[in-house]
Amino acid sequence: MGKTAVLTDSTAYLDKQTLEELGIYTIPLSVIFSGKNYREEIDLSTAAFYEKLSTEEALPTTSQPAIGMFTELLQELKEEGYTDVVSVHLSTKISGTLQTALSAGEMVEGITLHGVDSEISCAPQGFLARTAAKLALEGTPPENIVAELEKIKAQIRAYFVVHDLHHLRRGGRLNSAQALIGSMLQIKPILHMEEGLIVPYAKVRTEKKAINHILDMLFDDLAAGNVNEVSVIHANNRAKAMQLKEKIAEQHPSTTIQISYFGPVIGTHLGSGSLGVSWY
Repeated sequence: MGKTAVLTDSTAYLDKQTLEELGIYTIPLSVIFSGKNYREEIDLSTAAFYEKLSTEEALPTTSQPAIGMFTELLQELKEEGYTDVVSVHLSTKISGTLQTALSAGEMVEGITLHGVDSEISCAPQGFLARTAAKLALEGTPPENIVAELEKIKAQIRAYFVVHDLHHLRRGGRLNSAQALIGSMLQIKPILHMEEGLIVPYAKVRTEKKAINHILDMLFDDLAAGNVNEVSVIHANNRAKAMQLKEKIAEQHPSTTIQISYFGPVIGTHLGSGSLGVSWY
């Protein structure tokens, strides 16, 4: 009988308690300020990152984990008696992290790595990792865990509004024309992930209208009884995220609503003040 571990990366932004309770392993991505490398949540907290983002002249860049971090962890897991690892990572269109994990899996004998492209990041990626861990604890075979995650991926909805399109344009995550038009016309595009890429979903005039549009879509799904869990995700804007949570809870008091956040790596691309809502 095999033993399965679950691995994700730091962009799932799972809290320490969840990681410990479910036995999820995690590998950090990094942000680079002025040539100095910081592993997110280890060398640089999310609060410190947004503080630094507001004071540094040069915008940061991001980098994926070195392959050695994966091979080292896989070796340790093998020695602990694991035969399989379900490895859930941020979209391959955003980062090469999953490819690095798969390459590491080929380098360590005696343990099989099963890669899952979440095609997204943040709270939805965390939800997939949590689901995988619960299934692994129940003794579900790794192939069945991967099949279940692929089914869930099709049911994930996630929309977000960025305060300033400059970060996405500079990072090549949104083309210059879309960013320029949005800035000039003061349009707040609602963004979402499509086939692993950040693309505009709808264009509205104000942040308030954008958020209300997202809530309308959520409330439609809630009314149809199709929602298991809601996450409100914020970039250095917890007060607004709490207001959003309360607004959802007022209309649907029995719904499980989590507050999550855009940490340093994703915050580098979205910038401070961004808000998102995701549901499953």
